[in-house]
Amino acid sequence: MTEPTAIASEPAPPSEPTTDQSPPPTARPGGSRELITLALPLVISQSFMTVQVLPDTLLLARHNTDEMTASFPAVMWYWLGFGFLSVTAGYTSTFVAQYTGAGRPHRAGPAVWQGVYFAVVAGLAFLAVVPLAGWLTSLAGHPEHIQQLEAVYLRCFAFAALPMLVMQAINGFFSGRGETWTVLVIEAFGTIVNVALALLLIFGRWGFPEMGIAGAGIATVVGSWAAAGLALVLFLRPKFRDGFATASGWVFDRDLFGRLMTYGGPAGLQVFLDVLVFHLFTQFVGKLGDAALGATTLTIRFNMVAFLPMMGLGQAVCILVGQRLGGDRPDLAEKSVLTGAKWSFGYMCVVAATYLLIPGVLVSGFEPEGDPEKFAAIAALVPGLLVCVAVYSLADAINLTFAFALRGAGDTRFVTWLTFALAWPVMVIPTAVLVTWRAELAELFPSMGNLLYWAWGFATAFICSMALCFVWRFRTGKWKTMRVIEPGVAEE
Repeated sequence: MTEPTAIASEPAPPSEPTTDQSPPPTARPGGSRELITLALPLVISQSFMTVQVLPDTLLLARHNTDEMTASFPAVMWYWLGFGFLSVTAGYTSTFVAQYTGAGRPHRAGPAVWQGVYFAVVAGLAFLAVVPLAGWLTSLAGHPEHIQQLEAVYLRCFAFAALPMLVMQAINGFFSGRGETWTVLVIEAFGTIVNVALALLLIFGRWGFPEMGIAGAGIATVVGSWAAAGLALVLFLRPKFRDGFATASGWVFDRDLFGRLMTYGGPAGLQVFLDVLVFHLFTQFVGKLGDAALGATTLTIRFNMVAFLPMMGLGQAVCILVGQRLGGDRPDLAEKSVLTGAKWSFGYMCVVAATYLLIPGVLVSGFEPEGDPEKFAAIAALVPGLLVCVAVYSLADAINLTFAFALRGAGDTRFVTWLTFALAWPVMVIPTAVLVTWRAELAELFPSMGNLLYWAWGFATAFICSMALCFVWRFRTGKWKTMRVIEPGVAEE
């Protein structure tokens, strides 16, 4: 398989880094062709995650509306801890990218092994969620039958944390070097296993028991282990053992591990804070009733389907920034970021138009065979929420591009503190006040209308304010002087 590279061939100064697989000479450094060549497999791999999320939601909705409603709060509890661990383990991609750009490939293998060690310890620690699942899902105060389903799903996902983290760490080796097609193969394999098994276990086909939401969770665990196993086999191939020390570099490196935690930790913490605020937002919205929670679940699922593929474009920007800075070419790094911003914004314009023009078509695909009245109450709220999503999707295009660019440079602490500083006063606290004193507010302001739309308005304001701050930080140019790797001499 011919794999694209992240660094284009060009008549450049000797300091311009190259990889072992060069793209077509027509790919201008920092241009659209180079970016899309690198990003396409990552976009497809993120789409596989969408393919995994969407069928689970669709199948559970057709099996039982309550299972569909319970699936999202459970996943939010899972990502509250896993998001932090996943981004920290996967930050190996930035180290590998900068080592590649600096012409020091033998440091790539050891960097990945530090991520694997972190993944194993963190994955085992995550199993503490299993006995706590019932208590965690009870905190939101959702109806008892919804809490029980949430706990079942969360317990299953806890067993998928370790293989998912290992896969993230190893995928950083391939993505950081520009071998994004390999990442696609790994994630596609896991997704195919997951979806195929979910079809059998949710409804109980081909002799398998009908397990509903538990079947969806078990399928995720099996698919995650399958993907992690394939990633490890590919990582230890002979050609990587010699050129990148993937076998000999397994020794624990205290300094390298410390730097992975120094830069990867804040990146992971940013995801934790981001998931935390949206998790709290979901919990508050759930107190407005089953219909509000169900509509929020469906709306966020729609947003994920459109947003996750663009994560692949952001990852490509992150890789290019890391490689360019490793090779001391911040000018090309900036060019790649601006190219990525144009593509991301254009895509999100199409997505926003879809939300506004055909909301009924989107909702109709999730209508269950039973409980038509319950689903009708949910479906009536979704079009209004999609208006908010259409607005903040445009801001999210900016957030995604510039946040990944700063991450590729190592400017992870700013991204973390920005999330913390804006989320609470703009979204979380106003939503909490709205829900807690909704009766009093209704008396004072009888024309307020549906409080659910106000809550989503706060979320929209938060995401738009983030976009403004990211643009400002990028324009200061401080990120151009940052590096996550130690100084060293390029290898022959």
